[in-house]
Amino acid sequence: MENLQLAQRIRAYRKLKGFTQQQLAERSGVSLAVLGAIERGNRRAEEQILIKIVDALGISMSELKSSE
Repeated sequence: MENLQLAQRIRAYRKLKGFTQQQLAERSGVSLAVLGAIERGNRRAEEQILIKIVDALGISMSELKSSE
């Protein structure tokens, strides 16, 4: 999946769940700086970080990576 598309989906799910970047960072154990860079598409999210983010959002990896 393209980095920017994944970044947009993370941001969209975060907003859908009503989390700020700070709240999602705290819930996922990912630093705010790293999460922000991922959401802007400036950093590629490693699989371990994605797992933490989807767990914190309460979604599955397949939901995040779905192209629909």
